[in-house]
Amino acid sequence: MKTTNTDNSVLIGAHMSVAGGLHTAFERADRVGCTAMQIFTKNSNQWNDPDLTPEDIEKYREAENKSKVRIVVSHDSYLINLCGATKELLQKSRRAFVKEIQRCQSLGIKYVVFHPGAHTTLDRTEGLRLVAESINRAHDETAGSEVVTLIETTAGQGTTVGTSFAEIAEMISMIRDTRRVGVCIDTCHIFAAGYDIRTETGFNRTMEEFESLIGFSMLHAVHFNDAKKPLNSHVDRHEHIGKGEIGRKAFGFFMNDRRFATVPKILETPKGEDGYKMDIENPRLLRSLVKKENRGRK
Repeated sequence: MKTTNTDNSVLIGAHMSVAGGLHTAFERADRVGCTAMQIFTKNSNQWNDPDLTPEDIEKYREAENKSKVRIVVSHDSYLINLCGATKELLQKSRRAFVKEIQRCQSLGIKYVVFHPGAHTTLDRTEGLRLVAESINRAHDETAGSEVVTLIETTAGQGTTVGTSFAEIAEMISMIRDTRRVGVCIDTCHIFAAGYDIRTETGFNRTMEEFESLIGFSMLHAVHFNDAKKPLNSHVDRHEHIGKGEIGRKAFGFFMNDRRFATVPKILETPKGEDGYKMDIENPRLLRSLVKKENRGRK
């Protein structure tokens, strides 16, 4: 499986499997032409998080040195809830989050993306405070680390926090070391949360709000996903680019906006029976949306 006409100036790729070892993700990424990729550094659906061995790290570093992938982003475990309502869940989540940062530091991964969590029986204000406190604790416990923790925008299912730019800005305002925190925009999530990015006017309005409340200096990753469900549905269901409710036109706005030029763009679209075919087709479509005058632009 090979790609053609890959524009290496665009940081774009997909979430890659690490089956067989973390280092194997690079081979899969190179096979489909990724210049950026996202991985799990451990099983995302288990609390068990064994330490990396020196051999694990060496194999990863060797594969990275040989790869055309220019940036790797980690996504933490789906079990982690940094505003968990029970003491047990909060403690387990905080411990697992610290371990994730430590694994990323060992591997040389600069960014770890995380869902801020769901406050469940707590009120929203307390949920936001707990997320910020959890991040502060993690930063304190990993002092000296170069890993930047990225708050991912959420769709607003249930009691999840981080559904609006205002909520994310509020969390960031309570974080002491802002050098080690940033944001990951997920296109499906912001659309499901009510941000209509389908028109140029709507896209510009959304980005103006992001700049006003958070600032593009805090944006370090984007998840490119179309949405299976309608605007303001608060349902997180990803679809291939141009095949969902958002539509391909909106992704053209992102691809031609200079503010996103150097930000890694990661696809989290479904892997089908044909394996990684769509991890070739989706980036190819995205690159085709770049206007001629913007190609090769930094």
